[in-house]
Amino acid sequence: MQTLKIKLENCYGIKKLEKDFDFSSGKVFSLYAPNGSMKTSFAKTFKDFSSGTETKDSIFTERVTIREIKDEFNTNLAPDQIFVIEPYLESYRSEKASTLLVNQTLKDRYEEILKQIEQEKSTLVNKLKQLSGLTGRTKTVESEFSKTFGNKSFFEILLSLESLITERTEHPFSSIVYSNIFDEKVVAFLNTKDFKRQIKDYIERYNTLIESSKYLQKGFNHSNAADIQKSLKGNGFFKAKHSVNLFNGATNDTITSEDDFQELMTKELETVLNDTEIQKKFNEIDGKLSNAQLKEFREYLFDNKGILNELANLENFQKEIWYSYLVEQKLLVTTLLEEYKKGKEEIEQIVAVAKSEQTEWNNVIEIFNKRFLVPFQLKLINQDDVILKSESPNLTFVFNDKLQNQSKDVDESALLSVLSQGERRAFYLLNIIFEVRARKNSEQETVFIVDDIADSFDYKNKYAIVEYLKEISEEHTFYQIILTHNFDFHRTVSGRLNMSRQHKLNTIKTANGITLIQEKYQNNPFLHWKDNFHTHSSMLIASVPFVRNLAEYSGNNTDFLLLTSLLHYKADTATLKVLDIETIFKRNLVDKSTLSLPDPNKLMVDLIYEVADQIYNDISEIVDLENKIVLSMAIRLKSENYLVREINDNAFWTGITKNQTSKLIKRFKTDFSARTTEILLLDQINLMTPENIHLNSFMYEPILDMANDHLKQLYNATKTTLA
Repeated sequence: MQTLKIKLENCYGIKKLEKDFDFSSGKVFSLYAPNGSMKTSFAKTFKDFSSGTETKDSIFTERVTIREIKDEFNTNLAPDQIFVIEPYLESYRSEKASTLLVNQTLKDRYEEILKQIEQEKSTLVNKLKQLSGLTGRTKTVESEFSKTFGNKSFFEILLSLESLITERTEHPFSSIVYSNIFDEKVVAFLNTKDFKRQIKDYIERYNTLIESSKYLQKGFNHSNAADIQKSLKGNGFFKAKHSVNLFNGATNDTITSEDDFQELMTKELETVLNDTEIQKKFNEIDGKLSNAQLKEFREYLFDNKGILNELANLENFQKEIWYSYLVEQKLLVTTLLEEYKKGKEEIEQIVAVAKSEQTEWNNVIEIFNKRFLVPFQLKLINQDDVILKSESPNLTFVFNDKLQNQSKDVDESALLSVLSQGERRAFYLLNIIFEVRARKNSEQETVFIVDDIADSFDYKNKYAIVEYLKEISEEHTFYQIILTHNFDFHRTVSGRLNMSRQHKLNTIKTANGITLIQEKYQNNPFLHWKDNFHTHSSMLIASVPFVRNLAEYSGNNTDFLLLTSLLHYKADTATLKVLDIETIFKRNLVDKSTLSLPDPNKLMVDLIYEVADQIYNDISEIVDLENKIVLSMAIRLKSENYLVREINDNAFWTGITKNQTSKLIKRFKTDFSARTTEILLLDQINLMTPENIHLNSFMYEPILDMANDHLKQLYNATKTTLA
């Protein structure tokens, strides 16, 4: 991406804003936006875009909204190309954090093993579906299998049955359809007292007949015979010209073909089942199955009368059916278990590696711990599951009490309840770092909208954030628009990230919309003002506080006190002329020894009020720093002049050596407590205009951050109310 082109109209109070952010000469813009100008609305609009949410005007919802965010080819950006870093969002957790724990080589091998096992398992389960008739959603092979054998897992059951399956050769019930018998309604019927009594009578008669059979016996019934017949046929026994001898009680009958064997067994079974008494007992049972819901089972029972004697012990019969299926499919079972045991051993090795893996996650934690001072450390409980199974990270936190030299594991809610606001913000930043690192790893082209991320942090953590933003700026797929209402942070981040002039922007709010202009003050503004004392009265006046401090630092107390008389209303304030200031400036600024100011006999206080009026009457929305200082000085002088005049106590006034504005206001409140309008205005003045404007650059930022309209309105109120 070379250019980010935005066009916004009626977006949460942004009436209109069009701007092309040209990233070809630098990948970061810092946008200084005083409170109320557009910062939050800008970030919220981009947040909507990234989440696919509609944007609208907060108040005038009927206004048509335009939200265009495009690249240099006028192609709309994708939502995931925008990521808004909000000042603080306690609930935010990066959805991409778990990707930092993925070792793709381990994960691919892990999934490959599982796939191989699943393929073999699927082959067996599909065969068991055919045999059992269990193809429904609620009753499946695996659910019934687990229920039958103690609610264990599929592989636990197979492993526990492995020796039984290996040793057995017969599978007498492999032709029985499980679903036809173990239906809920059928099972409920089979467990009734009447059925159990009748089946007991049936089995007793059946066993009597079996004992009298020529070929069948209690230990070798029709099911065993059918199983042997099926096995002989499947193994080509008779085709190989072999024969079977069946003992008939006296001699052996020789069977030489499959058909003869089947015919003999069928006749013998019919002899048993066609017995008059057993038919009677079967009919008694059959009569109970006239219910329409049991009709299907009734039909199945007619074709499989031989299973009646198994129904006396349903739990055992249920297991025997599964045994038969598994023995019949012994090859599939054996293949699956071999694959499972082999894969399980390798998976255990992979899991061991995954648990000890040093991933990108650890790098993020290291970045965080090195830069941010917080009383906790992260501990990942399920690293192996996150790496291999794509589960969400299960985190605990180690809270460190350094004073007591103790630590304790706590969960997130307990941790947040004891952290300070700054520490909570640091925890939020940790999640942001996770997100950024994940986007870096995936080479996701991203425009970060950074909304006052360092707000309310102490200086140590604030500079840690600046350094991290610098690292983001060095990634080839990342771009940033850093929003702030704090000029100090704006200047700091601009310098640390080596931004060029065109990437340092100020916000101008007009009736027609928002305009972004290049930053005017690249360095100390005083250096620029010194060159323009003689042509710009505003710069001359704004330099008074700076030169005053130079005089104080150099021990020139006379000049210090004279210049103080232009910051506070003193006995000589009304007499100081431009020539006096020229002389003082020459003495304290060695490079201005030839300075010559216009109108040398003009009173400085008149010049200050005159320039302040010009600034107030200028309809331009741009109020430069020097103009804000002039307005602040004019407000303070007018308000203190009013206070001195109203209090009318020269001894009190001239005896004040410091904090003059506060002390005058306090005395005024005591003497004139009923003047609530004036007191309210004076409190505003004391709050909004600092009593001292030092050479130290940190101290003029409060004025710069102050909204233009507020300062102009305060000046006008001072002129009219405190006249």
